[in-house]
Amino acid sequence: MTRAAEIVAAQWQQVLAYADSVVDSVMVRAAYAQPRLRELHPAVSHGTLFLSRCTELPGSLVPVVYRKVEGGYQVDAHGIGSLGEVDAVEEAFALVVANLPKGCGPAVIGTAVDVPG
Repeated sequence: MTRAAEIVAAQWQQVLAYADSVVDSVMVRAAYAQPRLRELHPAVSHGTLFLSRCTELPGSLVPVVYRKVEGGYQVDAHGIGSLGEVDAVEEAFALVVANLPKGCGPAVIGTAVDVPG
């Protein structure tokens, strides 16, 4: 296992252990269930799960899933806007996977400037 993979795995274990008062555990588990997303570096801010292509800030974020007040989920991409709305959290993270940047691989050690491509 590479050093970056070790950092990502350790961070996922921390995020998976967070209480629901910190982040919705259903959303965290749904993201973790996607093998390609499990390779990205997770972080939580203001109750939202963010996934980055690198281990340090500033990150190289992939699309983000938000729970809608009226039900369902919205997937947004930075700089693009909404990628769509779906009913199930699993569908939301499948939409994230479908919209990963070209060449998106496992997270790398460093910041956004260290991400290939």
